[in-house]
Amino acid sequence: MQLFVPGRLCLFGEHSDWAGGYRRINPELGKGYALISGIDRGLYATVRPHPTHFTVRATGNRGESLGALQLPMTADSLLAEARSGGFFSYAAGVAYQILQRYRVGGIDLNNNRSTLPIQKGLSSSAALCVLVARAFNRTYNLQLSVREEMELAYLGERTTPSQCGRMDQACAYGQRPVMMIFEGEATEIVELSLSQPLDLVLVDLGGVKNTQEILAALNQAYPIARNRRQKDVQYYLGEVSAEITQAAAIALSQGDPQRLGQLMRQAQAAFDRYLIPACPSQLTAPLLHTLLEHPPLQPYIWGGKGVGSQGDGTAQLLVKERTARQEAIAVIERDFPQMHALGLVLAPPT
Repeated sequence: MQLFVPGRLCLFGEHSDWAGGYRRINPELGKGYALISGIDRGLYATVRPHPTHFTVRATGNRGESLGALQLPMTADSLLAEARSGGFFSYAAGVAYQILQRYRVGGIDLNNNRSTLPIQKGLSSSAALCVLVARAFNRTYNLQLSVREEMELAYLGERTTPSQCGRMDQACAYGQRPVMMIFEGEATEIVELSLSQPLDLVLVDLGGVKNTQEILAALNQAYPIARNRRQKDVQYYLGEVSAEITQAAAIALSQGDPQRLGQLMRQAQAAFDRYLIPACPSQLTAPLLHTLLEHPPLQPYIWGGKGVGSQGDGTAQLLVKERTARQEAIAVIERDFPQMHALGLVLAPPT
């Protein structure tokens, strides 16, 4: 059986999943909204049943082997691997969660091709988790919905030391964009239509960031803000981000890339205003802002913003057309040799 699971890109609403989750403690907080889309890069695999073992082989996006895992299909062995925190811990965590709920044997999963870079803000670990959940679902005819596959992938990744949010597993919806709404323990998913392809450039800034430091600093504002700085964090991750993200969902559905680019610039400006004071050592991000404001790039892009937790990790640029994408990449390679640019397409389902 052949399987494919794409990576995903959070276009708007970073941090909104965990922030919206705090409504279970403080219902006065705003809901979290995120606009997410699968991309044209992902993990390809073949799968077949195995009577006794869980076997996974993985391939990197340069064709290199990332190793293999073979474990008895038992709760103890899968849980131990999941808690180890290694590369295959994600896959083992999902297998463990499935074994707790369903009468299944093992699988032999061969991820024999990948076009998805690792650790670039494209949820490669979440894609692997969804791939494992889907492999068990299809192999043993568990008749799980996409939402149920997504939930098992989330629970599997949370079995590891990773503290991912719920938005990461949106890659289960394929290349279809979705808006996710986070309210306490509940998550609502609104499927959106994409009327025309969107061309983007994802840029590895070649900098240093500490995601754990960013998350620790922002979480200090929850569940109750104790000063103006913390109230600003709650205001941006609630009301401001929600308004921008909902406007972006409309622009996406209407096929208006210029409006999307304007909203990216607006989101970044508001993020900087309200969140940089909470974690200036990480969120001041000189590399990110130098790139976004670089004059030679402006003729080719509608807008751009940081990706993931933000900081000097990765940026996304929405380019004006396919030829502009190559021009933008050429400018980045010429003027920022330490950075690495990758072209992406968000395309309507065929």
